[in-house]
Amino acid sequence: MSPPGRPKGEFRSAQHEGAPMSPPGRPKGEFRSAQHEGAPMSPLSGPAAANRSIDAAVPATEAQALQEIPVSLAASSHLLQGAGTLFRKEILRFWKVAFQTVAAPVLTAMMYLLIFGHVLEDHVQVYPGVRYTSFLIPGLVMMSVLQNAFANSSSSLIQSKITGNLVFLLVSPLSHWAWLVAYVAASMVRGLAVGAGVMLVTVWFAPPSLAEPWWILIFAALGAAMMGTLGLIAGLWAEKFDQLAAFQNFVIMPMTFLSGVFYSVHSLPALWQTVSHLNPFFYMIDGFRRGFFGVSDVSPWLSLAVVGCSFVAVAAIAMHLLRTGYKLRY
Repeated sequence: MSPPGRPKGEFRSAQHEGAPMSPPGRPKGEFRSAQHEGAPMSPLSGPAAANRSIDAAVPATEAQALQEIPVSLAASSHLLQGAGTLFRKEILRFWKVAFQTVAAPVLTAMMYLLIFGHVLEDHVQVYPGVRYTSFLIPGLVMMSVLQNAFANSSSSLIQSKITGNLVFLLVSPLSHWAWLVAYVAASMVRGLAVGAGVMLVTVWFAPPSLAEPWWILIFAALGAAMMGTLGLIAGLWAEKFDQLAAFQNFVIMPMTFLSGVFYSVHSLPALWQTVSHLNPFFYMIDGFRRGFFGVSDVSPWLSLAVVGCSFVAVAAIAMHLLRTGYKLRY
């Protein structure tokens, strides 16, 4: 018979008579073994219980590693997704007013070509056998790429700061890497689109010769990326349109026009040749022009090294400003 006080129908075998019973309040059917007395067991039995014991035998370090892999992958995917969304927003921003952001710069470059090409065609010959109009076209294309890449990121950021919609980016879970990638990539798209438009319009005046086309692609992409990053820095620094206009008029425009767009630096006095060689814009335009004619004022490898180092330096500054929230979090 059941001992006094034991519920009816509950029995213990002789071998378990000394084992402790389930404490009051434990759900029916839940048991504990001696080795797991401190933790509740699952009511699983058979193969499921065997699997549970195998899983418990996996080392904690391996289990942690297996759990961290999907977390890191999800974080990387989230970063790329956020950058892609901001990139599409920036593309739509300038494409909605493409007549102003793309067509107008193409018209400006064509006016430069008509005026300077007509006036100086018979008076200037930079390279033997190369007409001045043919020499001028690559400079105008690269100048358009650089100026519009800078204008895209700088104008977008200053407009967001002044109108107040920058707060929607600040509250979003975007890292500083996503900001940099999205703004610079969108600036590259606009700069290269304007450059392609200038090339298509000016091809009627002088069909281009592509001696080393790989230099054209390298310096166009690298120059657009550098100027897009520099525009991001200018947009972060400026607090109103006047400051941004001053940066563009006193820094970007002089460095662009004194970089050999309309002339070769070899035609300058020795002092100004030295000053031009200190201008990174000169190396971007000279390397870009090398792709058309196969000749340049300096080695294209030197130009690539200077432009690459300049881009890395500018990108590092932009990353630091974005990471610290410079003039973004008031």
